Formats: sequence, C-alpha cells, structure tokens
Amino acid sequence: MKSTAWVSRGVSLLQPSMDTKAPAAVAAVDAKPRGSAGAPAPRSTRERLKATLRRQNEALSPRALRRTLLDLQGMIDPNVSEVEGGRRAEAVAAWYAKATPPERHDCWLLMSEHFVADPRKAAAAQALYAAAIGTPDEAAAEVRLRRSTVSPRRRLLQRFSVFPGGIRFLVDMRAELLAHARKDQRLQALDVEMEYMFSTWFDVGFLDLRRISWDSPASLLEKLIKYEAVHDIQSWADLKNRLDSDRRCYGFFHPRLPDEPLIFVEVAMMDEMADCITPLLDEAAAPADLNKATWAIFYSISNTQPGLRGVSFGDSLIKRVVDTLKEELPKLRYFATLSPIPGFRGWLGKQAPQLLASLDNKQRDALRRVAGTAEVEPAQVLKLVEDPGTLGEKSPVRQLLLQWAAQYLVQGLTEGKPLDPVARFHLGNGARVERLNWSADPSGKGLKQSYGLMVNYLYDLKRLDKHRVMLMKGVVPASGEVQSLLG
Repeated sequence: MKSTAWVSRGVSLLQPSMDTKAPAAVAAVDAKPRGSAGAPAPRSTRERLKATLRRQNEALSPRALRRTLLDLQGMIDPNVSEVEGGRRAEAVAAWYAKATPPERHDCWLLMSEHFVADPRKAAAAQALYAAAIGTPDEAAAEVRLRRSTVSPRRRLLQRFSVFPGGIRFLVDMRAELLAHARKDQRLQALDVEMEYMFSTWFDVGFLDLRRISWDSPASLLEKLIKYEAVHDIQSWADLKNRLDSDRRCYGFFHPRLPDEPLIFVEVAMMDEMADCITPLLDEAAAPADLNKATWAIFYSISNTQPGLRGVSFGDSLIKRVVDTLKEELPKLRYFATLSPIPGFRGWLGKQAPQLLASLDNKQRDALRRVAGTAEVEPAQVLKLVEDPGTLGEKSPVRQLLLQWAAQYLVQGLTEGKPLDPVARFHLGNGARVERLNWSADPSGKGLKQSYGLMVNYLYDLKRLDKHRVMLMKGVVPASGEVQSLLG
C-alpha cells in the first residue's frame, strides 16, 4: 500500500520548524492539567511529539520519541527496497534490545497509534463500494475498500520479519506486550495486528511436524523440559521415560524457528484407556508392548510461545499426530486424552452456595451426617472435599464432588463455550467427555486444580463433526457414564 502522503504528513510534524513556535504556544502544549494529587496527567504520544521537555515518568524525551518515530517510518519508506527496509528494521530491533521496559512501551505506543489507515481514504472507498453493490464494479470496489483499511502498521511488521531473527524478535515482543495491552487500550491495535500477522505466518500449512526422540539434539530436549506446562519434567530420567519405546512426542516447527517447537504433544500407547497419570510418569515402569497397544493416550500438550497466543494450531497437531500414529501403528483403534481440569477448584469455590442449595433432601441429609451438624454451610462442604484421598468409594462427599465436576464440564458454558480451558480445546476439536477419574493426579498441582480429578476426552474419529455441531448448539457431547453423574 502506497503511503507517501501519510508519511509526508507525519514527517512534516517532526521538522525543526515545529520548534519555532511562539514561546506561548510551546508553553500551552507543555502545560497540561494536573491530577487530584498534583501529578501531571499522562500525555498522549501526539502531545509528547509536539513538546520540548520530558515530563516525570515519561521514558523517552520528546526528541528521542521523534527520532524513534522517524526510524520506524523510515522502515516503510516507499522509496527504499525490501532489503534496505529489513536492514533498517534490524537497526531498530538492536535499539529495542537495549531499551528499558518503559522505553519499549513508548515504542509500542508509536507503532500502535501512528501507523493507522487513512480514515478519509477508507471512507471514500466505503462510499464507492456502497454505490457499486449490484453492479459489475462491485468486486473491484470491494478490493479497493479492503486495501484502504490496511494500516501501515502491517507493513511495519512485515519489514521486521525480513531480517534473520526478525520472526523471533516479533514473537518475543508480543509476549512482552500482552500483559501491558490488557491494561493499556492504546496498545490493542498493535496487539490485534500482530495476532493477525502471526495467524498468517504460522498457518499450519507452513509448519513441519517432527517427532522428538531421545536421539534429538540435547538443546531441543532441554526445551521440552523448559516448556512442559502440564506435568513438570523432574529430571533427565523422567524425560527419557516420556520418550521410551511405547511413547511418542511430536511438535510443530516453523522454518524460521527451526530449533524451537511451537507446541508439542506427549502420547502413551496402552492396551486400555488411562485412568491415572502416576503410572505414565513412573520411571521404573516397563514399557508397554506395542503389539498389544490399541489406545493412544494424549497426556500432555504444551504451547511454548506466549507471543503466539490466539494463534490456533493445537487441533491440527492432534489430527496430524493421529494420522501419523495410525500409519506407524495400525493396531491403534482408540484415541483419547488424560487431561487436567484446571478451572474446577476455582469454579467450585464460587458456585458452592448455589450447588448446595440445589441438592435434594437425600443428598443434604447425607452431608449433614458426614459433617455432624444440623445444617451444612458452603465453607463446610469445601472443607470436606479438601482431602479427597480420605474419601471412600461410597462416600457421599466423593459422589457429590464427581457430580459437580460433571456439571462443570458438561453444563458449565459461557457464550456457548466450555468454561474450562482444556475442555474448550478438546471439545472444540470434536472430542467428547468420556470419563472422570478419581485420584488421577495426586500431585500438589493436581489437588490444587481439581482435587486430583482428571478427565478422559475421547476422539471418536467418525463422530468429530457431529460433536462439533452439538457444541455449536450449546450441547456438550458426553458419554452415558458421565451423563449418569448428572442425575
């Protein structure tokens, strides 16, 4: 997109002549209202670009801010080549690497606020498109409208991607940006633009599926230890166990980040559906016989790049891995997960009063007997489930905990999507809630997340589309066993 006029306007604001304003005019720009405590109100970058003096808590001085903006604008100067633009981008990245966090924040603000589509061109293109609807010119008018809304910010990001290490630079930049974008709405335009660009650059069609084994480079194995997000890898022996003959680990890799898995999945081959994570992580356990394995259990999926949040490739990873496993091990017939329920404990803490009020008289009486009180309060219920390992199979408290976990997974929806993030991922891929497993993760993390409960999501390859349609209609696919827990 040609942006000569836009760049000229931006640069004209930054010429030395701007400092020849009358002293009164400069004072008017610099004198801003003060807050109730006497501190100056924050200035926008546009105000700071016209100023002469830095205010308290402003990282870059007006002069440095103008220089940084000029450097950014120089990257997308229409008169420079792609190679030269990439060289300039690399120079900006080198400055950014040495910048302080507040200075980086100023850089983000410039990228977010000053590289926008021309609203007049967009309005004119919109009017032309509206007039062309139903005529032979409609398609061409739509193209012009789309082009008019593309911001120079997109070109800026493309230039950063040119130099070696540019993709790594941008992914790391967004990882740092994300926490600030939640609090500072001015940064959201840059965040959304980066997510859009990453969705294109990291499309699964451009990614390589690679198996990671014990024979992989040590540097890659170290990254598995670093990035494992579900069940921490405790040692090299632990890692070797997860890469044994009855296990598989696959990751997606991008050509520009060849030694960095973007996401990886760990799979165990078994002769039944797993109901506990402990045997899978037991380093002393003998490998399963692959000739007898009919189940592939996905027990850990880890995203490694926070900067790629919002870019979806986990569902494609599972599909590709299923196809790969079926080709290598044709006796495999069933594909399921053994998954955590990370949001359950927090949800139960908030919903305990409503859940307690909804119990029938029989359940309420059983709780009273266990608690030894005439009436049971929500705090007492939460205390009763605090140590699930002491609850016997017929314990009414145990039965209630399983019932509430089923309610959370099957009936806990917001805007038609499951509340639990792991459930949202697998159910969105067409899986169904197959089974709840008691004391499946007795680790401190498992108890903290879900009182040790874990869930199997079954990938029935013939019913994936059916399950997706059900979920779109607000119905969570679940097995008869799980449905029975709901009463």
